[in-house]
Amino acid sequence: MQDTRTRLKNRLSWLLPWLLVSLLGVVWIASQTIDRQRALFETDARIVHRLLSQQVVQHDAILATLALLQPGHTGAQTGEEATPEQRLTALYPHILTVQRRDRDGTWSDPALQQAENVSQQQKRAALAKVDVTKGRYQLVLAAQPMAYALTIDVRGMVPWADWPMKVDSSPVRVVLAHEGQSFLIQKGETDTLSTPSLLDWQFNFSKHLAAASQPFDVVATQTFKWHQLPWVLMLLWPVLVAAVLYLISFLLRQRDARRRAEELLRLGQVARLNTLGELAAGMAHELNQPLTAMLANTQAAQRMLADSPPELETAQRAMTQAVAQARRASEVVGRLRRAVEQPESDQGTQALELGDVLRRAVYLLEPEAKRLGIVINMQSAEPVWVLADSVALDQIVHNLLMNAFQALESSNAEPKRLQINTAQSGQFGELRVADNGAGIPEDVLPRLFEPFFSTREGGLGLGLSLCETLAQGMGGEISAGNQATGGAEFTLKLPLSKQQTPST
Repeated sequence: MQDTRTRLKNRLSWLLPWLLVSLLGVVWIASQTIDRQRALFETDARIVHRLLSQQVVQHDAILATLALLQPGHTGAQTGEEATPEQRLTALYPHILTVQRRDRDGTWSDPALQQAENVSQQQKRAALAKVDVTKGRYQLVLAAQPMAYALTIDVRGMVPWADWPMKVDSSPVRVVLAHEGQSFLIQKGETDTLSTPSLLDWQFNFSKHLAAASQPFDVVATQTFKWHQLPWVLMLLWPVLVAAVLYLISFLLRQRDARRRAEELLRLGQVARLNTLGELAAGMAHELNQPLTAMLANTQAAQRMLADSPPELETAQRAMTQAVAQARRASEVVGRLRRAVEQPESDQGTQALELGDVLRRAVYLLEPEAKRLGIVINMQSAEPVWVLADSVALDQIVHNLLMNAFQALESSNAEPKRLQINTAQSGQFGELRVADNGAGIPEDVLPRLFEPFFSTREGGLGLGLSLCETLAQGMGGEISAGNQATGGAEFTLKLPLSKQQTPST
């Protein structure tokens, strides 16, 4: 259960950053695309406004030129000489007609007369008639002795050669608006005038033309729809983020695996050294007694043989050599014991939290637990601070967990569970390691911590003995037993620390 929660927590720890970075990236790509489309739209709209403004300003210039260069009208001139302004329609195809009011004459159309009056008041050209259905309008300029009126085709005045968009395929709709009426210049998308949905973006541009005499507004609109977003790129972005995060996760796992291997190697080296020390101490203990007895017996024999007749000189030399060899063996064993004897800890004991030590050991053995399919559950009602040597406590916990792993490896229990609890018991802090394996046979329990006793093939039988020695050296104890529900349980007790933080 604990392993499942850990895996779920690890996945969530990567899933949330992936979702966040993916969402931010997709939003950024979409916003950049929309901003770029809006910038293109505004650029094209401004170019359209400039081109159309140049055309209407040109209309004012044409009328002003006609007013300045109008010929003297005496009635003697006829034909083309009398009406030179009619040539304008050939020079400017979008100017459909050029009308003139002669001296003391009147316009045939009252709208032209009204526009001339306005023009005279405003001292500039004025609109006379706007025909939306035909896409035409008239422009009148009051002058003396003659006044002029132009009939202009709106679509014809558009400079298509300089137009910034493709008229047939551009999604931008362009119209000239005047008093609620509008001349369609570029159709754009057929549904541009429809109300955009919440997923669409509406671009709008509206600006007066540069000529006050022709008070038209250039109105451009474009609807940018959600399906026009670069979905391929937006979908590739989360895939790229996932690949990068997976690579980072892989590198972190490699680093963690390397750290685990280094820590396990360190613990293994410490364990081998301590085991060698136990082995050397046991050998010294086992050999010193017979060697001492051999030395005492050979010395006694040497003294007795010294009182014998001279013919026993050969036996005397043999006993002397035996004494020399016994002394030499004793010296070798003594040197071995001194060389491998466990040194005193440089750090001594310090305040350690059992939960931290336990989590560190479980972290190191996590790959082995996954390989064996062991579910580890750790419980601690409160932090338990004990007074212990850091290296020794790490080694004890490591040995207890490895013994439990070995017991569960040969067990048929499904699932294989390892329960680890920490608690306070009187003046001691307790660490309990319990598995649901086959348990410890009753005849093995009394000898479990005996040096060189092992039920595992190839085992030295020094692991639990070393754990007991280390625990006792820190003022604690270690015990083993079977649970009522089955499986073995080991209990480590260490003195509680009076301080709740590690000593410095």
